[in-house]
Amino acid sequence: MSDLQEVDETTFDELVLRADKPVLVEFWAQWCGPCHQILPVLTQIGAERNDQLTVVKLNADENPAISAAYRVMALPTLMLFHHGQPIWAVVGARPKAKLLKELDDALLATV
Repeated sequence: MSDLQEVDETTFDELVLRADKPVLVEFWAQWCGPCHQILPVLTQIGAERNDQLTVVKLNADENPAISAAYRVMALPTLMLFHHGQPIWAVVGARPKAKLLKELDDALLATV
């Protein structure tokens, strides 16, 4: 299973804010257990939905300016960006089916 692409302060604008399709960003940290739990689910979603959205991860500890800019207060935080704007966010790990339902609802609002 491949790991998610990592973004940071040098690549965030290009890969997330200027992306041509929605981008789901996982704000995570090495010490965060639930972040590691949800990673396989996010990797699966990224592979299954790569025509519809891009899934990336951002280490909140190593990129505090971005975390602060988007008011990330707890990890993992999942944030969906579309046309450079955050359009949906959720805190905490959740089952794949629930996450897909929430993502689909958020993506429908972008159409």
